[in-house]
Amino acid sequence: MKHLSKIVMAFIFVLGFTTVQAQDADNPWAIGLGVNAVDFYPVGENAPQGGFFDEYFNTGDHWNIIPAISKLTVSRYLGAGLVAEVGGSLNQINKFGDRSISDLAYYSADASLDYSLRALLNDGWFDPVVGVGGGYTWIGNKDGEDLANFDGATLNGKLGVNFWFSDNIALAIESKYKHAFETETASHFQHSAGIKFVFGGTDTDGDGIYDKDDECPEQPGLPEFNGCPDSDGDGIEDRQDACPNEAGLAEFDGCPDTDGDGVADPDDDCPEVAGLAEMNGCPDADGDGVRDDEDDCPNEAGPAENDGCPWPDTDGDGILDKDDDCPEVAGVAASNGCPEPTAEVISELNEYSKTVLFDLNKATIRPESEEALQSIHDIMHEYPQTIFHIEGHTDSTGSEAYNMKLSKERAVSVKTWLEKNGIPASRLTSEGYGESQPIATNNTAAGRQDNRRVEISLDKDKEMKDKSGDEMN
Repeated sequence: MKHLSKIVMAFIFVLGFTTVQAQDADNPWAIGLGVNAVDFYPVGENAPQGGFFDEYFNTGDHWNIIPAISKLTVSRYLGAGLVAEVGGSLNQINKFGDRSISDLAYYSADASLDYSLRALLNDGWFDPVVGVGGGYTWIGNKDGEDLANFDGATLNGKLGVNFWFSDNIALAIESKYKHAFETETASHFQHSAGIKFVFGGTDTDGDGIYDKDDECPEQPGLPEFNGCPDSDGDGIEDRQDACPNEAGLAEFDGCPDTDGDGVADPDDDCPEVAGLAEMNGCPDADGDGVRDDEDDCPNEAGPAENDGCPWPDTDGDGILDKDDDCPEVAGVAASNGCPEPTAEVISELNEYSKTVLFDLNKATIRPESEEALQSIHDIMHEYPQTIFHIEGHTDSTGSEAYNMKLSKERAVSVKTWLEKNGIPASRLTSEGYGESQPIATNNTAAGRQDNRRVEISLDKDKEMKDKSGDEMN
């Protein structure tokens, strides 16, 4: 023991002031193997023994040592720094204080309750220990000489220190005083040094990883994830796996991409069919911006407002049905897809209009004109987008002002009849031209008859006539 201070300094240099776990609730069990030395001298008795702690480190004169493993201990951590320890040792006694004696066999079995001061020193590698306990010691030889036949209980007190290399291995050095009750001369010191191996621990989830090292102590896990589980076996631990029960890819935080379209299944509205990210993983076969599962025509491009289908053009006039006021009849854009009357139709209208008769010098339509007006009405009804212009004309008989007034009133009479019979007012215009637009001479009765007339034209034709009339004037 005279080199104890040097040993302690060497361990300080090698280990530094690192923190280790040592024997605790997570490493409750420990086994110790070592050597022991028995010293009967510094026990406070008469010669050949000496006073208490006298020549305490005189290893050469007083210590009994055998060069072999001679001590075994087993200990269990109890909590709050307390450790229960049992152990056994053997030795060969040939020194009784200052006196040499014949070789005596030495056996002891001891139990103690130890307290570690390590927690008070910031849980470092240096672990002082104090303990009290008792034991049973037998010393003797076959001849029964000297201390032979000592066989009794002892009251033990000890001081020691553990130097922890790691969480599981320590160098243990201790000095224990054993007081013999029956034969005081049998009281002695027993010094020991050895290696302590710590093992065991709490493994709540039974995954082979002690709770102290287990980041998920309540769930069985894997060593590579510090005791945490990887339920789906995809190499991504559950704590970091957005889909812990489905094997997936790291790029998708552990979620799968079943259809391989680059959109993880939880974000993919169509996880079984490859699609586009902008469509939440659904396909758009016709590329019209409407995904297939919402597209009534998935293989024909069409606008979203028509559920992905192209707008129809039923009558084939180049005007889509949605913009075509006459979707089943070919027409022209100027009439919103409805047909416009041809020159033949206008001619037919005017054939009927020639037979519309009025009372003499009046705008009152005569009853026999009803059939002609009905025919005019029927033709106009076939062209629901066309604006018709009703013109009133007179001959030159009478004053110009009178003729102008009469022609206007007769045009209005025809317009009013048509409106009352279902032609919208918005599709009819009327004007009187008096005697200004004759189509025959006014010098003969036949010519004047031709000039007294009602004509029907398209509204745009009226505009053209007005322009031509202005040029002529």
